[in-house]
Amino acid sequence: MPVDSSIKKLLIVDDSKVSRMLIRTHVLAQYPEWIITEAVCGEDAIAHADSDLPDYCTMDINMPGIPGTDAAEQILSKHPSIKIVIFSANIQETQQNRARSLGTILVAKPVTEKSIALTLNYFADSK
Repeated sequence: MPVDSSIKKLLIVDDSKVSRMLIRTHVLAQYPEWIITEAVCGEDAIAHADSDLPDYCTMDINMPGIPGTDAAEQILSKHPSIKIVIFSANIQETQQNRARSLGTILVAKPVTEKSIALTLNYFADSK
């Protein structure tokens, strides 16, 4: 059976169940064929990325354990092909610079249709 290149894997990383649910719902509304997995902390995200190699990842910054930016850095050091969008309520310039330095973008929380649209546009532009 040939692999459908339109089927992408997305890893959603956030300690907020509501945020994960919102991201999942908005993404699946546009891409119902995508395979979505979830993680609640940076350590879980790294393990998921190593075992499942998603195409894309949304990453919260403030979670228990290591910050999302550190998890993103570790994931990208091993898997540079994964496109990561960092979500944060803290959109100060230092966080934006950190996200850019990792080769990711920072999207403001709370999760909204607009933030999901920015995320999906970033993923589409980086195919």
